Amino acid sequence: MGSDSAVPMLEMRGITKRFPGVVANEDVDFTVLPGQVHTLLGENGAGKSTLVKILYGLYQPDEGSIAFDGVPVSIDSPSKAIQTGIGMIHQHFMLVDTLTVAENVALGLGKPLSLTKLAPIRRRIREVSEEFGLHVDPDAYVWQMAVGERQRAEIVKVLYRNVKLLVLDEPTAVLTPPEVADLFATLRQLTADGKGLVFISHKLNEVMEISDEITVLRDGRVSGRTTPAASRRESLAMMMVGRPVEFTRILAEQEPGPPKLEVAGLRVRGDRGELAVRDVDIDVRAGEIVGVVGVSGNGQRELAEAIVGLRAIESGEVCVNGCPVSSPTPKRARSMGLAYVPEERMKYGSIGDFTVAENLILVEYDQQPYARHGVLSLNSIETRGEQLIDDYSIRTPNTRTLTRKLSGGNIQKVVIAREFSGNAEMLLVAQPTRGVDIGAAEYIHEQLLAQRLQGKAILLISEDLDEVMALSDRMVVMYEGAVMGRVARADASVEQVGLLMSGVGEPEEASVASWADQVKRQ
Repeated sequence: MGSDSAVPMLEMRGITKRFPGVVANEDVDFTVLPGQVHTLLGENGAGKSTLVKILYGLYQPDEGSIAFDGVPVSIDSPSKAIQTGIGMIHQHFMLVDTLTVAENVALGLGKPLSLTKLAPIRRRIREVSEEFGLHVDPDAYVWQMAVGERQRAEIVKVLYRNVKLLVLDEPTAVLTPPEVADLFATLRQLTADGKGLVFISHKLNEVMEISDEITVLRDGRVSGRTTPAASRRESLAMMMVGRPVEFTRILAEQEPGPPKLEVAGLRVRGDRGELAVRDVDIDVRAGEIVGVVGVSGNGQRELAEAIVGLRAIESGEVCVNGCPVSSPTPKRARSMGLAYVPEERMKYGSIGDFTVAENLILVEYDQQPYARHGVLSLNSIETRGEQLIDDYSIRTPNTRTLTRKLSGGNIQKVVIAREFSGNAEMLLVAQPTRGVDIGAAEYIHEQLLAQRLQGKAILLISEDLDEVMALSDRMVVMYEGAVMGRVARADASVEQVGLLMSGVGEPEEASVASWADQVKRQ
């Protein structure tokens, strides 16, 4: 851990960066000591990414200075950052799947791979791996590695260059709780060796656990500096958004109604022809939220797409409102009362070059009052847009603003407003708060609970374990396309669900009978 008397490893002073019409950073000071984890916290658009890109040489500041180990530096490229002693672990891994770990490290050395001797690289990788407890095989192919192993390979790749300061951008986004624990053990080993760490995350529990110092950005400026000992989640959220944020979710007691969605023996192929969903059974009843949780890539996306008719079903059955849907199509699923919030809001949930008002009636554009005899009623579309913008607190200049110009959180609000405001009795909601800030996430959670109270049946698919545990009446844990376990809200613990997410146990082990009992009791 860093001490107050230590010479700062990194000093960023008075950093200001302007873009046309936007001040991304304004007079920001940021300091990291040797052996310290300094967390950079803030909502989307708060200025975190800009500050880090300046540090890594991707942007140049308009004002301000950077010093490293007490020496003023000018960092004009990532290669200069690495030469200075700064490495970055990106949220989306920068590894070539078809190469080994050693070959990936060699790629970053600037020489043709065919001319690079891999033996000394393999040896050095083993040394670094052993020194920091990373357990990385230099001869393993990246495509064969689990997500946690890939992240360790990324860390090895950076440490191979003898960097002193590591920037970790949302490093836990795709990890299970046990993998997060392993990562934090590695980070503590790195700080014990005197490395400085810049940790970027929106998960406040993790920030409280791993940080030594915390700097909070809001609207491009520093809104607070604190330590975990002097903070609570609530105070950090207040610094981030400027108002109190509700974390505790109380699910109102209510008797669930009849099943609205039933999935039985579902088998679905993935994009590469592999079996991505394996004999999955799920039921969702009126007035309840059933959460599907798992690490990315374990069949959740394929499950959702099969239910709404975007992906072919190999075998099994989907029933909506008690009626089997043979060969589902999106139009048929909707006609039977199923609304869908897809995980990729820009690709599948909205059309960026359409206005906000147009996106809000996308699924009803050919129905009255929005169209008569094939002609759109612009006044009706405008009126509906104004109503939903007000009802769902969508921040937009007006109904005619192009959707792509909104923030990620407000685009998600557009999608949710459209899907939640219809007459659907069943909602399939995938990754509803991925990439949105804490204020928008809080609002989306409130809307989900409101829909539950109205008697809607909600299938919530999320990789955020905290989100699923906070909102779900029951949970289904998926691993490698199969159901690993089922847990009632009252019985759930992070440790138990985390192990299931990691594949510990047999699919459906000791869970089928208890699941049936839970359904009967409820």
